Amino acid sequence: MNLQQLRYVAEVAARKLNVSEAARALHTSQSGVSRQISLLEQELGVDVFVRQGKRLVAVTRPGQDVIAIARRMLRDIGALRQVGEEYVKGEQGRLSIATTHTQARYVLPQVLSEFVRQHPGVQIELHQGNPTQCCEHVLSGAADLAIATEAIDGYDELVSLPCYQWNRCLIAPPGHPLLDVKPLTLEAIADWPLITYDFSFTGGSKVNQTFASRGLTPRVVLSAIDADIIKTYVALGLGVGIVAQMAFDPEQDRALRAVNCDHLFESSTTRIGLHRNGWLRGYTYRFIESFAPRLSREVVDRSLGRT
Repeated sequence: MNLQQLRYVAEVAARKLNVSEAARALHTSQSGVSRQISLLEQELGVDVFVRQGKRLVAVTRPGQDVIAIARRMLRDIGALRQVGEEYVKGEQGRLSIATTHTQARYVLPQVLSEFVRQHPGVQIELHQGNPTQCCEHVLSGAADLAIATEAIDGYDELVSLPCYQWNRCLIAPPGHPLLDVKPLTLEAIADWPLITYDFSFTGGSKVNQTFASRGLTPRVVLSAIDADIIKTYVALGLGVGIVAQMAFDPEQDRALRAVNCDHLFESSTTRIGLHRNGWLRGYTYRFIESFAPRLSREVVDRSLGRT
């Protein structure tokens, strides 16, 4: 058994059992990956994957445990390297962040701009996706942390740190009848074509749940992965939109008007997700505190069970 075999098993699992994609990511041959996995299975005495001919079609029950242990071991090896880098390279390194479009577009620019100014030797990597994808990036080791509003609490391997709360607003072109409805109600919104977030993305599921709790089914004519697309189609007259308040800027969005929806929807909490067994560089702690000032190093370590 060797680390290369563990790396191959973990990568194949991360690539949804696509061996050729895993081989490309690992800069090796497909046959080499398959052979090393077979050797590992022979040594362990169990199959990690279910095969149909030469294809991998599923992960076996013992294979789930093998993959989990392999990922943990590889993460620990990475942590060992980071310990050395922390004391040898200091402020040199990489900070990989997995986040949603809303955070990347409307919240992170100012935070990252200041962080890069203070830490010029740190390379920033942004992985954009839905909340589930962000969590998977952290679990696989591709990202140091996830920033999202949903999904983080659903993973036992992740520690969820609340950062700030936000709510939504309704957007519509100037003169739209809904802008004069006071107070704005869910029933009034449900009478109009609606454009909002895809339910796998930030805030989408909570909007859907709120309408459903009132026995309403909104006429969703378009669901999008980010607020910019929603605003574009609302401006074209396809419908009214529901977006995060942070995504509406009266100066930049002059073709639209907004109505606060705090009274209609429960607020949402943006969170940072950290791997429970991960090791954080000093500058990672400083980034977290710059994003959410209440999350000092002491608070983060306490949440991770390290104090």
